[in-house]
Amino acid sequence: MGYLILVVDDEGAIREALRGVLEDEGYQVVEASSGEEALALFLSEPVDLVFLDIWLPGMDGVEVLQTMRDKNPLVPIIMISGHGTIETAVKTIKMGAYDFVEKPLNLDELMIKTERALGEYRLRLENIRLRAQMEEERVLIGESQAMRELKSQIQLVAPTDGWVFIEGESGTGKELVARRVHELSIRRDYPFVEVSCAAIPDDLIERELFGWEDMEGMIYRGKFEMAHRGTLFLDEVGDMSLKLQAKVLRVIQELSLQRLGGTEIIPVDTRIIASTNKNLDEEIEAGRFREDLYFRLNVIPLRVPPLRERREDIPLLVSHFLGYFSKKYGRRPPRLSPEAITRVVQYPWPGNVRELRNTVERLVIMVPKEEIELHDLPRPIFTEDEQAPSTLREAREAFERDYILQHLEQFGWNISRTAEFLGIERSHLYKKLRAYGIEPEKRRKE
Repeated sequence: MGYLILVVDDEGAIREALRGVLEDEGYQVVEASSGEEALALFLSEPVDLVFLDIWLPGMDGVEVLQTMRDKNPLVPIIMISGHGTIETAVKTIKMGAYDFVEKPLNLDELMIKTERALGEYRLRLENIRLRAQMEEERVLIGESQAMRELKSQIQLVAPTDGWVFIEGESGTGKELVARRVHELSIRRDYPFVEVSCAAIPDDLIERELFGWEDMEGMIYRGKFEMAHRGTLFLDEVGDMSLKLQAKVLRVIQELSLQRLGGTEIIPVDTRIIASTNKNLDEEIEAGRFREDLYFRLNVIPLRVPPLRERREDIPLLVSHFLGYFSKKYGRRPPRLSPEAITRVVQYPWPGNVRELRNTVERLVIMVPKEEIELHDLPRPIFTEDEQAPSTLREAREAFERDYILQHLEQFGWNISRTAEFLGIERSHLYKKLRAYGIEPEKRRKE
C-alpha cells in the first residue's frame, strides 16, 4: 500500500502489537517511545498516519499533537487513550486529532479507523493536487494593453465588496475573471459558487438557485445558500427567463429567500458576480431583460476582450497550453513551426481562448511530433486553398464539427462516452452528427 505509519507509545508491548497488525496489512511502520523522538521522525520521514499515546514521558501527547498539527495539519492523528484519559482524548478531537482508540486495543476497530483515516488523507491530497492543477489552468494569460488594463481593474475591484458585471464573448474567459476577483477578495476563504444560467433548464433553475424542501421535510440548499459569505457567479445571466429575473431581483433586494416548498426566511449574504455574452441594452430594449435587475447587477463593469483584439497574447497562450497539456498527457512539449504560429496568430478565433485551448489540446494528443507544422493544424486554420468561413456562424460551425470529430476519434466513436465528455445528451449529439453529415457507423468500420 505504500503508507508509512508512525506509532508513538512508551510501552514497548503496545508498539509491538501495533507494528505486527499494521505490517500484516501491508503498511510500513516506524516507532517512537517519547514525544521528542516522535516529532523528530514526523519532521524527517514522509509519515501518512500517526498513532499517538496521550501519556508520554517528558512532552505529553497533547503537546505533540499541537506541534504536529502546526507543522502538517493534513496528516491524520489517532490518539491512544488509556484508563482515565477518555475526557482528554475527546478534547484532542477538538484540537484536530482525527479519532482515538482505547486501551486495551481492539485490533479490528483499529484497522477500520486506520483505513478510514488513510482514505480521507488520500482524498485530501488528491483535492490539493486537483486544486493546484486547476490553479495552473485558471491563469489569466496575456501582456497586451487590453489584458494589462483588465488585470489592473481586477486588482482595484476585487478587495471591495462591490458587485461585478463581466461582459465578453463566449470563450473569452469570463469565469476566470470572476474566480480571480473572488480569490483577491475579502470573501476568498468562503465558497465560490457558479451557476450557468444558460445550461440549466427553466424548470430546474429555481430549485438550483433557491433550494427546496420536500414533503418529508428533507432540505436541499440552493446556490444562494451555498454561497453564503462567499461569491455567487451568475454565468450568462442574459439567458434567464423574465420570471426568474423577477425572483432573483427580489432576493437581492431583500437579502433573503424562501426555499421552494418552505416557509423559513433564509438570510443571504453573498457577493454577486454576473456575466453575459449578450448586449443587454438590446435585450432590455426588446423586453427580454429587466432594466432594474441590470442596474442592480451592473455596479462595477468589466469587459473581457476577444482574442482577435489581443493577438499579441496568442503565442503566450499557445506556449502555456502546450506545456499544460503535455504535462497532463505525459508528453514532451512540442513547438510550433514559424509558419504554424504565424497562421495561428492570423486566425480570427471565433471561439476565442476556449477554441484556442481545445485546438492546442487536440494537437498535443493527435500530433506526436517535436515540431507542429502548418499542415498539422486543423481546418480551417491551415487551409489556404479552401474557402475560409465568411461569417462568424460558419467559423463556429467549422470549429464545432472538428471538435466533435476529435473527441469521437479519441473515444473510438463511442457516442455515449463522447456525449458525456462534451456535456450534452446523446440525442443532441446525434442531431449535430446528422447536421454535419458525420456517419458514426461508417467511421467505426473504417
